[in-house]
Amino acid sequence: MVTILVIILILMLIGGLPVFPHSRSWGYGPSGIVGVILVVLLVLLLLGRI
Repeated sequence: MVTILVIILILMLIGGLPVFPHSRSWGYGPSGIVGVILVVLLVLLLLGRI
């Protein structure tokens, strides 16, 4: 389960970077969403829910 979450987070980080031509106008939105997901997963990990 944790391995799948790590792989999904890595793919989201790569896809959210504004270096691709189709994502230059997105701004900081995708990386902010990935950051929120990362914080939620960290809290769940510390509480022992994952």
